[in-house]
Amino acid sequence: MAVPKRKTSRSKRGFRRSADALKQPTYVEDKDSGELRRPHHVDLKTGMYRGRQILQPKDDV
Repeated sequence: MAVPKRKTSRSKRGFRRSADALKQPTYVEDKDSGELRRPHHVDLKTGMYRGRQILQPKDDV
């Protein structure tokens, strides 16, 4: 049977458990297209970010 050699400190235990508090990523509704997208990210379908054209929109092939 595996037995820990050393006691896990409260700090190490807390670092490990900090991932338990992570939440699901949030999404906002795009003003122009009405689709959901991540906040502060470029919309990859339209290529728009904050009202400006940043990328060329993807063409469906």
